[in-house]
Amino acid sequence: MKDSINIVKYSGDVVAFDVDKLINSLRRAQASEALIQQIVEQVESQLYDGITTKQIYKMAFRMLKGKSRVSASKYKLKKALMELGPSGFPFEKLVGKLLAHEGFSTQVGVIVQGNCVQHEIDVIAQKDNTHYMIECKYHSDQGRFCNVKIPLYIHSRFLDVEKQWERQKGHEDKLHKGGVYTNTRFTSDAVQYGKCVGLLLTSWDYPMGEGLKDRIDKSGLHPLTALTTLTKAEKTKLLDTGIVLCKELHETPKILEQVGVPKSRHKKVLEDSRELCGIH
Repeated sequence: MKDSINIVKYSGDVVAFDVDKLINSLRRAQASEALIQQIVEQVESQLYDGITTKQIYKMAFRMLKGKSRVSASKYKLKKALMELGPSGFPFEKLVGKLLAHEGFSTQVGVIVQGNCVQHEIDVIAQKDNTHYMIECKYHSDQGRFCNVKIPLYIHSRFLDVEKQWERQKGHEDKLHKGGVYTNTRFTSDAVQYGKCVGLLLTSWDYPMGEGLKDRIDKSGLHPLTALTTLTKAEKTKLLDTGIVLCKELHETPKILEQVGVPKSRHKKVLEDSRELCGIH
């Protein structure tokens, strides 16, 4: 292989292929070292200038799926979040569940009276003395980032709600904060503005080590769209019933029958869900 192969990212940027990035993403998916070696060799043998990251991902995913379904599910987490659409409501539920798992009391999809107007808040979360108003920005396309307009807009909504919250009984000493969660990324201006006004910003990989990918891996709250044993139509039906996580499938296995998943696949689906959530 020649020294450097240029690949095309989702954003359209052209960068040199970095084998370490591929290895790290496969390690995060908990593939065995032997399998990682195998996948890397195969991918490297098929690289050419101008290949897209999407094509590299597809190659690696296909091989993983053949050898380890659960690793394949972990590997496709970013894509699984994209498949929660199109409404964005399942993503709000996932954010609510993640915060509840981390000890917050949460409400999803709440109408709140602000100082000037009413607002529909995606997630309200409270813990100790802190009260969060969180807006979820869901994209079904990896190339779409949250630019500075989004935190600007969310911050102005938050200020309107905060005025009202501060007047409520028992809220005098509470710390109120606004936040934005997105399944893609923020532009550098959006991050700079968020930091400046004290907004809590969370994306796929921001803040470093505390982004969605790390927190989902840590908590085992994987979206059911990550499962390789369900068809796209079955996933849509399950999301329509209000179920979002593999963990919920594991807790309510009867739902598989209700949405028409053939009995012959129930065992595999539930085994994968259990392993993905880390339930032993």
